[in-house]
Amino acid sequence: MGKFFTVFTAIITFILGILYNKHCEKKKTDIAKNSAENIIKDAQEKLNYAESEAINIRNNAETRKKEILLDAKEQAIKIKDDAEKEIRTQKLDIQQRETRLLKKEEKLEKKNETLEKKENLLDEKSEALELKAIDLDKLIERQNKELQKISGLNREQAKEIILNKIKEETTADAANIIKDIETNAKAEADKRVTNILTNAMQRCNIDHVTETTVSVVELPNEDLKGKIIGREGRNIRLFESLTGVDLIIDDTPESIVLSAFNPIRREVARLALEKLIADGRIHSARIEEVVTKSQKELENTIFEEGEAATYETGVQNLHQEIIKLLGKMKYRTSYGQNALKHSIEVSLLCGLIASELNVDISLAKRAGLLHDIGKAVDHEIEGSHISIGVSICKKYHESDIVINAVEAHHGEVEPKNIIAVIVQVADAISAARPGARRETLESYIKRLENLEKISDSFSGVEKSFAIHAGRELRIIVIPDIVDDKKLPLLARDIAKKIENELEYSGQIKVNIIRETRAIVYAN
Repeated sequence: MGKFFTVFTAIITFILGILYNKHCEKKKTDIAKNSAENIIKDAQEKLNYAESEAINIRNNAETRKKEILLDAKEQAIKIKDDAEKEIRTQKLDIQQRETRLLKKEEKLEKKNETLEKKENLLDEKSEALELKAIDLDKLIERQNKELQKISGLNREQAKEIILNKIKEETTADAANIIKDIETNAKAEADKRVTNILTNAMQRCNIDHVTETTVSVVELPNEDLKGKIIGREGRNIRLFESLTGVDLIIDDTPESIVLSAFNPIRREVARLALEKLIADGRIHSARIEEVVTKSQKELENTIFEEGEAATYETGVQNLHQEIIKLLGKMKYRTSYGQNALKHSIEVSLLCGLIASELNVDISLAKRAGLLHDIGKAVDHEIEGSHISIGVSICKKYHESDIVINAVEAHHGEVEPKNIIAVIVQVADAISAARPGARRETLESYIKRLENLEKISDSFSGVEKSFAIHAGRELRIIVIPDIVDDKKLPLLARDIAKKIENELEYSGQIKVNIIRETRAIVYAN
């Protein structure tokens, strides 16, 4: 019984195992079938999507193709229209040109016909003139024979007499013509020179400074005067010995006067003293340090001023030492006129005048800028500023034209070229125009008195007045002694005496007035 049960159990287990396996296989089959169906379904969906996309792409391509074809057609139509317009325009232009050419041809034909008529008329007139010339020659020959019989002179003698008479008449006429030409040329030249100089002076405007041999330094308080003087005057003596400038410390409130004829030294002293006052430390070592520093600063400033002058005038390729000398001229004055400003003004005037005369502008500016270069060191070197300037220009290899302009700008030597003359004129304009220079009241009054004294020394002068700052001398003469014919001679004699006895810049106008009055009283 136990074995049967065991076998039965085994059979049942076997049967159950077979059934379970079949169930598992069926389940796997169902799963595989479902998976296959899903895969087929997904593939079908993707295929449908791909077909849809392909259809869309084909539709888009067709649309794009149509758009491109349409754009191409529009562009082709536009190009065709533009070409047709251009062709119509060219045709119209050609027709207009043909019309103008036809008109010109008609005019030329008319002119040719007119010229032919005139030529025929001229030929006829020339033939008539030839006939008349032949008749005239015969008539002259007969008259010559009759004249020879009457005068007893042969043909050669009569010819010589006539030629001499014609020569005398033509000589007189030529002299009159030459005189008229010279008068007109002089008037035209005076007018042009006046215009050139007036334009040059109007276009060139330079500031000027007042001449001085002293500088004033302001103090914040009176206590600093004691520090500047120092114990037993040590500080002030050291400062004066280092700078070469006199310090004038008087009762003037809160100020110190620096006095020196050398403008460079005076400027160094001014800079150094201002630094010491601002610092407050005033002792021997500090004074030496500040003076040395101020000298170096001024050297840099001098070079910068020289470079600024060359930049303002447009003068190039100057030697470094000449540029320094130009910078020094900033601290040099003459009758209140700054030497550097004066040189810049002369240079600009030279350029303006040279441009009007078609002369080398750059060379004229260069000569004008360097004409007073000797003034930069004339207080250090013996000789006039002209001789010093010539030496400097030769040393730094300036051209002969520039050297001659420097040497001749005050008339000590004859100018050898037009640029030297231009420099003379520009220098006179810059120095002589009103406001450019200043003189002391004493010398100004003395000059006016000398002018009136010279005019009063002539016979027939009743009263004279120096007016317009001494640039015009107005003279009233006694009409009974000086008549109208003597007025030009008297004016010339007075002007000549002024030129010989006085020194002045520019020119002085001598204006003589003669007045005759008739006074009758009615009772």
